[in-house]
Amino acid sequence: MPRPHHRLDVWDDAVRLVEAVYRFTDPFPADERYGLTSQLRRAAVSVPSNIAEGAARRSRKEYLHHLGIARGSLSELETQLLISVRLGFATRHPDLDEHVERVFARLNALIKRLSEDSEGPVQ
Repeated sequence: MPRPHHRLDVWDDAVRLVEAVYRFTDPFPADERYGLTSQLRRAAVSVPSNIAEGAARRSRKEYLHHLGIARGSLSELETQLLISVRLGFATRHPDLDEHVERVFARLNALIKRLSEDSEGPVQ
């Protein structure tokens, strides 16, 4: 039986973003393994993880809370991607930038829908 988050395009996009971030950080210097590489990967993994946890919660308030955490992690990830480019660990990757923007847009749309539809059941 599929879990509630499996039906969410934003969750699927966020999982794909994690894969892209792992590929993006592969060539980073070895001495960054426990620094920026780890931070990027943790922030990326936090996005779909919090979407999934929120979708599994029983209340809309908890769901929205976890979606907010996911959005915060996505902002953190975006900042860390910029820092990694500025430090010269990588070059800008337009596909990755677009992927981040797509997840932001879908996450914001879900938050808005859940916030506006406060009467119905959590979906």
